[in-house]
Amino acid sequence: MGKAFAVVGASGTLGREVLQALAEAGVKAEDVAALASDRSAGTGLTYGEDDEVVTKEIGAHDFSKTKVTIFCTAAAVASTHVPRAAKAGGWALDASAHSRLDGNVPLVIPGLNDTDAVLEKAVKRVVAFPSACVSMVARALKPLHDAATCKRAVVSTYQCVSEAGKDAMDELFGQTRNVYVNMPLEREHFVKQIAFNTIPHCGNFQDDGSTSDEAALAHETPRLLPGVKVAATCVRVPTFVGHGISVVAEFAEPMGTAQARAMMKRMNGVAVVDLRHEQGIVTPLETQGEGSIFVSRIRDDASAPNSIAFWLAADNLRAALATPIARLALELAARG
Repeated sequence: MGKAFAVVGASGTLGREVLQALAEAGVKAEDVAALASDRSAGTGLTYGEDDEVVTKEIGAHDFSKTKVTIFCTAAAVASTHVPRAAKAGGWALDASAHSRLDGNVPLVIPGLNDTDAVLEKAVKRVVAFPSACVSMVARALKPLHDAATCKRAVVSTYQCVSEAGKDAMDELFGQTRNVYVNMPLEREHFVKQIAFNTIPHCGNFQDDGSTSDEAALAHETPRLLPGVKVAATCVRVPTFVGHGISVVAEFAEPMGTAQARAMMKRMNGVAVVDLRHEQGIVTPLETQGEGSIFVSRIRDDASAPNSIAFWLAADNLRAALATPIARLALELAARG
């Protein structure tokens, strides 16, 4: 018997969140296959409030019986199994960096560009989902870009360690503990000490001096919002869950604070909390478990005409990725 959905990398940090998002969307446990490596196969995972799914080895899965397969894996794993899933006739929804690099694969966010015209470009039945930071920036900028054409955005990210997986979270925890007990700090996943520090290095260095996360913002954002140029600096910070992002956006036409605030409030999945006092802002810590991207500190940028600055905070696993991924998977399944 087939399963409507499969989640590859189900035992990882993002995979677990996608399972919960599918459960919250009303998908029954018996309609979901949880797939993992040989090492993780046989693991029981929580599904919704009362159910459980057990992981099975990805290599043995029959993709011909699955409508939509969601890849929450490293690019190397996706490169092997995305073609398998697509060739079997179902949809492959790839949240890894693998399919994002293919200009022939549509990059899609539900509610932003999930139109028939875009999805019809998925001739191989493969759809890519952007990185968490791109998801946050594009969704916040979308209504403003539609109204006044964003020409350029300067983006500074403050990215938590859960994006790098459980082992990275363990490294932050272990280093923090060892600082207090005066023990040596072991470093394996980050290029510098992460505890009580910030590291301007997210991803791998590119030939031009940028990192892969910075390159993703520069290259993926225009695919979602045509014409937008992005200059990005990505920084790893010693927090477990929740990204913060500073954005300064310049527009071709007039755009002011009041207009931006009103437009963002109407964007699905975006919440504006901008009260201009100490408690009128949202920090990454407060976004944990929330399904919305929060916007604060909206203000005019006096250094350039038609320019505004704002702050974004979101649960990088849930709001930026898992919730919209589950929504897109349901949409693809409905398309058949």
